[in-house]
Amino acid sequence: MSAPCSGHSTSPKEFFTPNDSPVVRFPFGPDRRIQKSKEYRLVYDTGRKVPKANFVAFCLRRSDDEPTRVGFTTPRALGKAVIRNRVRRRIREAVRLNLWRLPSGWSLVFNPRRVAANRPFSEIVAEVEQVLARCAASSS
Repeated sequence: MSAPCSGHSTSPKEFFTPNDSPVVRFPFGPDRRIQKSKEYRLVYDTGRKVPKANFVAFCLRRSDDEPTRVGFTTPRALGKAVIRNRVRRRIREAVRLNLWRLPSGWSLVFNPRRVAANRPFSEIVAEVEQVLARCAASSS
């Protein structure tokens, strides 16, 4: 039995498939997610609101140097559970692929809009990149 992983770094991990071609993966484990309603409330109340066409993001610079943490909320107004889950998965994947662009010490919450269910994934990725770049620029 192996010991559990102690944490994830912000850099991508490189794995090899059976045919020896590298596959780059960016870990997005529990240490990267906001899980307590108290922390969601803190980000909503004191964070910066960044509205986009597909979602509204809330960014909060924390005083610690812990890894950046991200939360996703999907209101029932988006539609049935299938739609809400699909929208959440798409935005979470876009964040996972670009989270390395943001330095440590941030808390982010993404609240999708109804139109995100029908937009191309590339558009969602572009908006996530814009949000992360805006947060990174304000931290320096």
